[in-house]
Amino acid sequence: MILIRKGQAPAPLERAEFGTRFRASFHDPAFRLEDQAIARLEEIAWQAYAEGRKAPFTQKAGPGYADPDYDLSIDWIATKQRLEEAQRRWAEPAGPSRVLLICGSARNDGTCPGEISKSFRLVGLCREVLEHAGIEPDVLDLSLLTSDYGRKIHPCKGCASTAMPLCHWPCSCYPNHALNQTNDWMAEIYERWTAAHAVLIVSPVYWYQSPSPLKLMIDRLVCADGGNPDPTSTSGKKAGKAKELEMAGWGYPQHLAERAYGLVIHGDVAGIESSRRALSDWLDWMGFIDAGVQARLDRYIGYFEPYATSHEALDRDAAMQEEARNVARAVANAVVELRSGRLQAAQPRLSRPRLK
Repeated sequence: MILIRKGQAPAPLERAEFGTRFRASFHDPAFRLEDQAIARLEEIAWQAYAEGRKAPFTQKAGPGYADPDYDLSIDWIATKQRLEEAQRRWAEPAGPSRVLLICGSARNDGTCPGEISKSFRLVGLCREVLEHAGIEPDVLDLSLLTSDYGRKIHPCKGCASTAMPLCHWPCSCYPNHALNQTNDWMAEIYERWTAAHAVLIVSPVYWYQSPSPLKLMIDRLVCADGGNPDPTSTSGKKAGKAKELEMAGWGYPQHLAERAYGLVIHGDVAGIESSRRALSDWLDWMGFIDAGVQARLDRYIGYFEPYATSHEALDRDAAMQEEARNVARAVANAVVELRSGRLQAAQPRLSRPRLK
């Protein structure tokens, strides 16, 4: 029996503090006409919090699960069903080729920055190349986290470090209605990754690292590499059961393996190589196949020049623009080779002596 360490979590909120946090969403004076209604909603929310009603709507898991009588969240079941359908579309030989084209910048002109990002412009160049090659680009603009009402990617809770089987595929940590952890964008993002034959990430460097919207998504994709597709096997989030499963031998299934990838990483002073390398290492580890040396690009735009003129610096750098297009061309070619079976032949699948 492995000892489960406890003692980090603070005590639950007292009623008064809960009320203060709940009412913070209704600070605008326009809400004062509805103070009585807000008070009634606050009491309902308090009861959900106090009782820990994470998933108010559930149904029996049914056949195919370790515990058919376990009450599974209908939100999780719906996401799982969409992933299964997306995987079916991915595997359909006659279906269209798809590339998930990710804009990793937090910046857009719909909120405080007041201007589009250079990453978004480079995504546009890559999109044109993919469309010309007859590939469907699915543009995922992560900057919407900063400008869309209510859109969220909640942080990873680190279940995998308790035991890998406690990390479910897809993630079952959210939504958590008791904690008001709702509107989780990852339910949709998992589906888009699953349906894609390749991903192409275009991102700037923020303080030597990936921007926070991109990192939030990366962390939440841990369940794609070794995640447990059956939450009933751990009775939801029972740490002891998960530890037993891992110690009995866990296979670390790679749910998104055999997809190709490309990277366009740009910066203004430092950090592009380490950021690009970290992203490459992450995707390699997940079982993705790089689209070749021309598909892994890191470049400076306006090196040590003012931020105010960085778009003009990109306008002048025709070579960098063409290199970004070459990343898209390399990814497009890799998708064709991968779906035909030729790319896998060149990079045979080998057993991993260390699964973790």
